[in-house]
Amino acid sequence: MVGDNSFQQLQQRIQYQFSDLELLKLALSHRSMGSNNNERLEFLGDAVLGLVVADFLHQQFDQVKEGDLSRMRSYIVRAESLAQVAKDLELGSQLLLGQGEMKAGGHRRDSILGDTVEALIGAIYLDSGLDEARNAVLRWFATLLNAAEKIRPIKDPKTSLQEFLQQRGHALPQYRLIDTGGEPHNRLFTISCKIDLLDREFTATASSRRKAEQMVAEKFLATLEIE
Repeated sequence: MVGDNSFQQLQQRIQYQFSDLELLKLALSHRSMGSNNNERLEFLGDAVLGLVVADFLHQQFDQVKEGDLSRMRSYIVRAESLAQVAKDLELGSQLLLGQGEMKAGGHRRDSILGDTVEALIGAIYLDSGLDEARNAVLRWFATLLNAAEKIRPIKDPKTSLQEFLQQRGHALPQYRLIDTGGEPHNRLFTISCKIDLLDREFTATASSRRKAEQMVAEKFLATLEIE
């Protein structure tokens, strides 16, 4: 059981003092503790986290398209990021777990740690409202938020070509396997592709179909940029 001293130390780490300590205790209570657990707070915190991150990205990157904003948000709120935030806040030792989960090492499990971060956000929201919950998110996720533009995933050539054609009302590219070769331990795949926007066909050969398709798409993108 977490004592008052542990509660105080945790509140210092998360830089928030609860008016209702029962909310903090509930946020730390895994479902292995019984029906009085943090799952409902996790549900609420997930929504608050998504809103705060979306609002931050929308304000900070006013020239970034919706698709890229979505990818940036997904990266920031993904399970791995939540688990890292939990570790930074040293939540593991504070978790309230049932005996079975405790013996199984639940205090180190990334999924449990990430869920607890969301539950804490939900608890702060209920304890003080959206402004305090937003402040907590911006503190805890500061490193990820500040690096948001750098961590924006770069789209692969196939995705870029598909989006380029869709935005202009053209049919999607059709990739066709036209040849396989090489030794059994070193297979080669040749892919052909046409698009209705250009009256030409490109081919590429690589060690996998996926790589060959990406290479063909890259050829089209280079041509479209020139034209």
